[in-house]
Amino acid sequence: MNTTKTIKSALISVFSKDGLEPIVRKLHEQNVTLYSTGGTEDFIKNLGIPVVPVEDVTSYPSILGGRVKTLHPKVFGGILNRQDNDSDVQQMIEYGIPQIDLVIVDLYPFEKTVASGASEADIIEKIDIGGISLIRAAAKNFKDTVIIASVEEYSNLLALITNQNGGTTVEDRKLLAAKAFHVSSHYDSAIFNYFNTDDTILKQSISGGQILRYGENPHQKGYFFGDFDAMFKKLHGKELSYNNLLDVDAAVNLILEFKHDDPTFAILKHNNACGLATRDTMKAAYLDALAGDPTSAFGGVLISNGQIDADTASEINKLFCEVVIAPSYDEEAISILSEKKNRIILILNDVELPQQQVRTALNGLLVQDRNNITDNKNDLRTVTDTAPTAQQTDDLIFASKICKNTKSNTIVLAKNRTLIASGTGQTSRVDALKQAIEKAHTFGFDLKNSVMASDAFFPFPDCVEIANHAGVTAVIQPGGSIKDDLSINYCNENKVAMVFTGTRHFKH
Repeated sequence: MNTTKTIKSALISVFSKDGLEPIVRKLHEQNVTLYSTGGTEDFIKNLGIPVVPVEDVTSYPSILGGRVKTLHPKVFGGILNRQDNDSDVQQMIEYGIPQIDLVIVDLYPFEKTVASGASEADIIEKIDIGGISLIRAAAKNFKDTVIIASVEEYSNLLALITNQNGGTTVEDRKLLAAKAFHVSSHYDSAIFNYFNTDDTILKQSISGGQILRYGENPHQKGYFFGDFDAMFKKLHGKELSYNNLLDVDAAVNLILEFKHDDPTFAILKHNNACGLATRDTMKAAYLDALAGDPTSAFGGVLISNGQIDADTASEINKLFCEVVIAPSYDEEAISILSEKKNRIILILNDVELPQQQVRTALNGLLVQDRNNITDNKNDLRTVTDTAPTAQQTDDLIFASKICKNTKSNTIVLAKNRTLIASGTGQTSRVDALKQAIEKAHTFGFDLKNSVMASDAFFPFPDCVEIANHAGVTAVIQPGGSIKDDLSINYCNENKVAMVFTGTRHFKH
């Protein structure tokens, strides 16, 4: 059976006319009968090309301020009839319904209208009814009808009708139908999400997935769905991988905790900070962050909360690192960092991150609110006889910010606004602490007068005892254990300051 069909008639009803003219001219050149309404009809007429008003087909005018134009059996019959069905063919003749082989629709810009901050009345008027119905009807009947559902497909249509002299195969039409159903489902999801107030219902529709080289490992396929260009300006380097993107995500979330602080530099490996320091200059912050764990820093992701200058870039250039991220760079710094051809250099734009986090679990999804709480001095409740000094308080807040963004179970040790060491992703908090202490000693840090942060409460006093013996003199933790008094009593007996925040920061 020959499944190639030649377009002989087309209904065109679009919001945006960009790119439409060459299609209209090509269809006219191929003797295609054109039907249209409203502004699109005027557009075609102004090109000097004949067009049949839909009102002439339906014998009904556009009514209700344009809300009802194409919603009529003579329009939808022309789209939905099955050309190989004798009953349909007879009814087309009986009711004088013209055949429509091609439908071109561009929906009202609902999402753009919402994003513009328009009034609810204006937003409601941008809910397309006729257009979405035309899309679904033509896509359903792809065996006989061609559907173009967005401006993005105009160039594809023009190529098809030019190269195939107005003809389309069933494969062409089915592919266009799939794209059309994506347009309609995406549109409906946007409308639903505008109205929805039920957090137990989740609808997401994201277009433009980016194919990555592979997933976490070379045998896994990987994709990124999101607007990377809205978040970053890429200045240099190779394409980001799946693992790069996970590390970049962790880096951005971490540095945002220090957005308004003095110059701060962080180095991350496998989603966790291995070095972080706040100093008076970015160069000093970088060097002290690097000193926290120069071994793990190899091949890591680097991020700062301020401009990277040439002096800092010269120091960074001595290290092999995958990605460097900053809100800005001076020109010489870009030149220096670009000397390594594969190094990825990103400018972090000031954008708002999604307020919900989604991840797969079992045969479904887990959704939660973003952890937007950052511990600050006003949150601290001193529970010991010894209160932290001003310096210790600054270090406790500093450590807490890192702890919040480190895999649980975690312990963070800090001193003088420097990450000394952390224990990450351990099944026991005691193990996390021992790991941090051992790491600090490995890199020659003196833990005397350091502080400790924990992402969750201490059920026993063992952690504060171990930390005290290592030199820790102040502790920050959420509190909330039925045995809090055991840790508090130990701290009191050993003149260790401890504050509760009341907020747990698990990160699994």
